[in-house]
Amino acid sequence: MFVAEPLKLALATIHEPLFEVRNKFTIGCVFEPIDLLNDALKEYFDIDNPKIGVAALNPHAGESGQFGDEEQRIIKPAILLAREQGINCCGPYSADTLFLRAVRGEFDGVVAMYHDQGMIPVKLVGFERATNVTIGIPIIRTSPAHGTAFDIAGQNIADPTGVKSAITTAIHMAKAKKNLELRVG
Repeated sequence: MFVAEPLKLALATIHEPLFEVRNKFTIGCVFEPIDLLNDALKEYFDIDNPKIGVAALNPHAGESGQFGDEEQRIIKPAILLAREQGINCCGPYSADTLFLRAVRGEFDGVVAMYHDQGMIPVKLVGFERATNVTIGIPIIRTSPAHGTAFDIAGQNIADPTGVKSAITTAIHMAKAKKNLELRVG
């Protein structure tokens, strides 16, 4: 998951060559980040019923199969499965408008289909302060979204904004989790 306020985003596929995405693109790989993002938004960001927008893979959401059928074969069934689990999600939406809609507040979170589809808006909205959050594990783990800058470590030239943001996000998440546990417990 990536947080670059006001955008919160999860990816269906990660670090795959674009031509390989099609070979690894399944209903499960789309459903899982919807499910994990929904849980994370509730547990760590105090959103009781998050609304999640799901990106299409193809331009114009495939235009009813004219530009690919992954929206009908894979993304829509994953969304249906998520809705059957009580998750408030919708789509697939064309990526060229979805992220703007999310930044404007229409969605609490977004699931992008591949790395750069999601990372371009995250880094555009907040390159220096964007945070990578590992979700679906029992601990809070954050880091700067742009990486840890090991290549310039010890040179006194790194911008500390990203690591400060990662720490601030972790603190926020810990407080939200504690509040949730107090409300539930």
